[in-house]
Parts: sequence; C-alpha cells; structure tokens
Amino acid sequence: MKVVLGVCGGIAAYKAAEIVRLLQDRGIHVQVVMTEAAQEFVRPLTFAALSGEKVITEMFGAQGPASNPNIDSAIEHIAVAQSIDALLVAPATADLIAKFAQGIANDFLTTLYLATTAPVVIAPAMNVNMWNHSATHANIELLKSRGVTIVEPDSGYLACGMTGTGRLADDGAIIAAVMEALGISQDLSGETLLITAGPTREKIDPVRYLTNRSSGRMGYALAEAALRRGARVLLVTGPVFLTPPGAAEVSRVESAEEMRHAVLKLFPEATVAIMTAAVSDYRPSAVAPHKIKRDGATTLELQPTADILKELSQKRKSQIIIGFAAETENVLENARKKLISKSLDAIVVNDVSHEGVGFDSDRNAVTIITQGEVIEVPETTKWKVAQRVLDQVVGLRRLIPIAKS
Repeated sequence: MKVVLGVCGGIAAYKAAEIVRLLQDRGIHVQVVMTEAAQEFVRPLTFAALSGEKVITEMFGAQGPASNPNIDSAIEHIAVAQSIDALLVAPATADLIAKFAQGIANDFLTTLYLATTAPVVIAPAMNVNMWNHSATHANIELLKSRGVTIVEPDSGYLACGMTGTGRLADDGAIIAAVMEALGISQDLSGETLLITAGPTREKIDPVRYLTNRSSGRMGYALAEAALRRGARVLLVTGPVFLTPPGAAEVSRVESAEEMRHAVLKLFPEATVAIMTAAVSDYRPSAVAPHKIKRDGATTLELQPTADILKELSQKRKSQIIIGFAAETENVLENARKKLISKSLDAIVVNDVSHEGVGFDSDRNAVTIITQGEVIEVPETTKWKVAQRVLDQVVGLRRLIPIAKS
C-alpha cells in the first residue's frame, strides 16, 4: 500500500520524519509532498533519505512552467492521486485546512487533494488562538462533512510560548487513523507475537545437510500482517532468501537446536507464539569432521530433535500457542492428534501433497483447527491465510486474557 504524507510549514514539521518511519514499519510505502513553507523547517533530502522516494516540492519543476515546460510535472499530481491508497497531511496548518475546505489548488499538495479519491487524514498543528478561531472550526467541520478524517490536536505547551490546544497529535493516534482509513485493523496492538519461519538445516558433514522445502513465505507473511495490525513481532527465521519486514525483531538460526534456543529465550516476552517453521524432526547422531567420500554405501544414523511446540506448551502462562502442520495423508486426523498431544490453542494444517500450494509457493490452502472449531480456508494467497490466522488470534484472546505481571 502507498500513502502520500503532506508536510506543511510549522515547527511540528520535524515530527513528520517519525511518522514516515512508523508507516514504513507497518509495510506502507510513503511518498512525501512538501509545501514551500515546510522546506524552511525540514530539508526535502531528509524525507528522501527516509522514504527512499522522490520528494515532491513544486508543481512544475525547478524553473517553473514558463521557462521549462514539462508535461510529466504538469500531470504528476494526477498520476500520484491515482496511485495512492490514502493521503495524510501532518502537520496541517490553518492555511492548508482553509485551502482544502474552499477547494483552492495553488500548489502540488492542494491540487493532489482535489484530484485524489483516496481517503484523506489531516492532523492539524497550530497556535491555540488559530485553532480556536471560528473560521478554522468552520473549515474543519466542512472537511469532516466531506469524509475527511481529522486527528484532533493535543493540548499542552506550544512552540509559540502559549499553552492550549494546537500541538500535533500523538504519533500513535495519527498512525491508527491512517491504518483505519486503509481498512487495516489495529486489533493486535499490545500483543507481542513470536513467529518462527522457514526450514532448519542439520549438518551431515562440512558441506552437506538435511533440510526441507520450506521457503519461509508463510511465516514472513504472518510477521508483516501482524505488524500492520499493530503487534510487536519477534521473528525467528531459518535460512531463507526473503527480506524480513523492517520493524520485525529478527533472530537468524540454522539448526533445530538453535531455533529451540532462540524460541525459548524469547518466549517469556511473547503473548502469542505462532510456529510456522518446518523444524527438522531428526538430525545426524554425529557430524562427520570431513566431507564424506563417495566410495560406497553410507549409513546415516539419525536421532530425534527436541519438540519445541510441546516444550512451549509446558512453559506457558497466558500465551496463545498456534502450531502449523504439513501433512500428506490423514490430514485432519493427524492435525487433531498434534493439537491435543501438544496442548495447542489452534493448529493450521495443509496437505502438501497438492501441487501449487504450501511449500515453494505464494499460495496456500489450509484448515484451522481449534478445540471447538474447524475452519476451511480455500486456496488463496499466503497473505490472506495470514490474516485468517491472525483473526483466530484475536478470537482466542477473548477467551485467554493476558496475564498481568
């Protein structure tokens, strides 16, 4: 998803840098549009470096339309307006609010506002007397009547030396309003999700190992979806070729024992554990010190690895624990046995004998089994499967309150 962040001229303009970061933490692409006055407080380079996107500061380019006509610049507001999922203005000055309310389009930001059909969120920041002026309140009410979301300013000491309402709202309130405008729930706010992803590798000799086909995509989709829904995410990942979500706290492991150690260390911080990793069930009893030569038959003796899920269930307080299972036969029967034997709150099972879903795919088809419910999720993207799993977390939390320390 993409959001344009409009930054207006005011001392609170510097706070927009943190808003960029918080939106990015939730997987949102951000492009900044600055008014001329905003550039007196923060340089465009700051936002370009943070967002990795071009910062738009003028309507027609550096020289203006008369000396440097540029068709791309002239219609850029239309292209941007059509490409975004929301427009956020923070901080929004009294001047900008008045222009939005009266339909004045004399720079890129005001023209963009008229050209977009995306949801609009405005976070005002100004002097207390300007905020309390009847003209400002009339403009605010007019914008509200048109469907614009207003994140009301806070009260306190203002940069002008006065005390009263006019401070830019708290970052959390602004981000929550944007996520709501995007249709992304913040129902996991306050939760810390411990998520495992990917395969593990068990060494045979210095160049060989036992592993499986897990790509890590399901776990990574869950991590990103949880972040967007307001959770803190602790991601323990096996060796995969994926980039983790920027705000996830990542622990990289290789073997099943390394994953066990990382998970047990982080588990006390978690309120929810979702174990999507395909952890090796067996490892070689001994690792050959040198490469095994191909000079005849070789016998590989294996021993079982630790059952991480079962161990977590024995250590939990009020944590919700959800397991994943990949099966090829008696799918539901085997999943129910694991649900009970490992004392899980839910298990997500898929039939990996079907081609095109599960391992090495962006798609999946699963069944979510709880102690009293069976939910079929037909073939869809792993992102949508992740959302369905997190919906179950929300439902389970109503039954299992977080223990107070």
